Amino acid sequence: MAFLPVLVLVLLASFGSTGLAGSDRYKDPTAPLNHRINDLMRRMTLEEKIGQMTQIDRVVATPEIVKKYFIGSLLSGGGSAPLPQATPKDWIDMVNSFQKGAMSTRLQIPMIYGVDAVHGHNNVYDATLFPHNVGLGATRQVAINSNLLDPELVKRIGEATALEVRATGISYVFAPCLAVCRDPRWGRCYESYSEDPNTVRAMTEIIPGLQGELPPSSRKGVPFVDGNHHVAACAKHYVGDGGTHNGINENNTIISRHGLLKIHMAPYYQAVKKGVATVMVSYSSWNGKKMHANRELVTGYLKNHLKFRGFVISDWQGIDKITYPIDANYTYSVQAGILAGIDMVMVPLNYTEFIGDLTYLVKSGVIPMSRIDDAVRRILRVKFTMGLFENPFADYSLVSELGSQAHRELAREAVRKSLVLLKNGKQDEKPLLPLDKAAPKILVAGSHADNLGYQCGGWTIEWQGVSGNNATKGTTVLSGVKSTVNPKTEVLFENNPDADFVKKGGFSYAVVVVGEPPYAETAGDSKNLTILEPGPSVIQNVCGSVKCAVVIISGRPVVIEPYVSKIDALVAAWLPGTEGQGIADVLFGDYGFTGRLPRTWFRSVDQLPMNVGDKHYDPLFPIGFGLTTSPAR
Repeated sequence: MAFLPVLVLVLLASFGSTGLAGSDRYKDPTAPLNHRINDLMRRMTLEEKIGQMTQIDRVVATPEIVKKYFIGSLLSGGGSAPLPQATPKDWIDMVNSFQKGAMSTRLQIPMIYGVDAVHGHNNVYDATLFPHNVGLGATRQVAINSNLLDPELVKRIGEATALEVRATGISYVFAPCLAVCRDPRWGRCYESYSEDPNTVRAMTEIIPGLQGELPPSSRKGVPFVDGNHHVAACAKHYVGDGGTHNGINENNTIISRHGLLKIHMAPYYQAVKKGVATVMVSYSSWNGKKMHANRELVTGYLKNHLKFRGFVISDWQGIDKITYPIDANYTYSVQAGILAGIDMVMVPLNYTEFIGDLTYLVKSGVIPMSRIDDAVRRILRVKFTMGLFENPFADYSLVSELGSQAHRELAREAVRKSLVLLKNGKQDEKPLLPLDKAAPKILVAGSHADNLGYQCGGWTIEWQGVSGNNATKGTTVLSGVKSTVNPKTEVLFENNPDADFVKKGGFSYAVVVVGEPPYAETAGDSKNLTILEPGPSVIQNVCGSVKCAVVIISGRPVVIEPYVSKIDALVAAWLPGTEGQGIADVLFGDYGFTGRLPRTWFRSVDQLPMNVGDKHYDPLFPIGFGLTTSPAR
């Protein structure tokens, strides 16, 4: 009977080769990462691999669809929530229901859920909303050309955002935007930290805030996410999105290769070095070549030259826009996008067409299996690194982090540090700021003084933003003023007062808050960059009648030169988010002004585009400008 041990060994070897004996290898958290990836990859069918490359929006998803098509990722687009004013528990229950679909598949590969959290967890009611990136670009304490940029604040904001996102059961954010906006007419300019690539590069410190601190032993380009208190980040939009001709969204960036690498690629060097998990491709083109079809830059430069090892994701219907008209030849768009090096496609609606076309292209030999394997390997690397296989489901342990007081205090600090003082006192007159808290009677005026939606800007609850004070929670500038002044001070608010009313009102001074309406993406493209009506007339009526401090709420510099001479104090407040109290903190001198312009403030739109270093640089206020004040005693 000596043959029995031999027979047992043969059977064991046979079981191992068919995946029975070693079936838990890829589920073993102690196994080396590449062993886990290899073990899982060899078990996967083409159908399962293509499912991993597919991201769909929650509005077309069910647990059954996730299971049937092996969907690798879901997302909430701008404004896409499980319920109006949904609670963290509502979000967690929704995400977990989709995850149950993924975990009921043969190989139990968890899906990853993504969301646009571009200034806090902005889709979610009661979340802390921080200043948009343009405001954070103003928070540095030094001049623009200095190398002593201090991005510590954005790192803390990244940490807070990660906790609030995890509080709703979500593990992936489409942030940060690393655009270097070179023309404020672009509707996404507020998503850019600065026109200066060095500032944007420094602000990549938000990535270790979101993902966790990269271990010293980590290899360059390898993604890293430190446990369930952090999230996978996404550097976007690769590359040149901020340099499009005339600031037209999704347009053509006309620039030499040297210029592209020096200006627009600069932040991506740092992002990859810091272990960013994913990179999103830009809708825009470079010298006529759509980025979603640009193999030279996506595969050649990002993956091969920069050694990026995470996954590349398309933008929303990004591959559809490879052709013109949009979706004119979807099969070609799938082919061009995948061969360019896109690993996961944000379909996000017509997933059966995408899956069918990609399957056909692989089976017909147009797209090699090696390209599919590269994409899936990268996706799995991120999922394994995040610990999704060990902890696929969210719990309620972090729900108290959403909108926490600590995070709101951090946002209030960010607002204070983002404010840029452009003028303080007319010629030969003493400064108006800080304002007197004990003044008998003051006027607060303007469309943006008591409008939380305007204050937060686009990407707030809805894709294009909202108006009014009911969409989420926070403090407006008006409420901040009222809570800061002496209890005996009378504060009167008028949205659009006439000059006669102001002259007869007996006001010690006025605070005028005006600016832009909310917008996002192409809807924000502007040729004139004017203040929302009746803002200009409010400035004229109020500032022509009483001493006034004007606060501009905007995502970029706007036309202000015609009014500057009438204004006593002028403050750029950008899009400060939910904590408007931070503006009052500085206006009344509890804190001093320290912010510096992250962008050039033009005199006239006829000068645009105009950036620091240009031959004919003649701004109203140069980049890096910002008056300072000391806290009032």
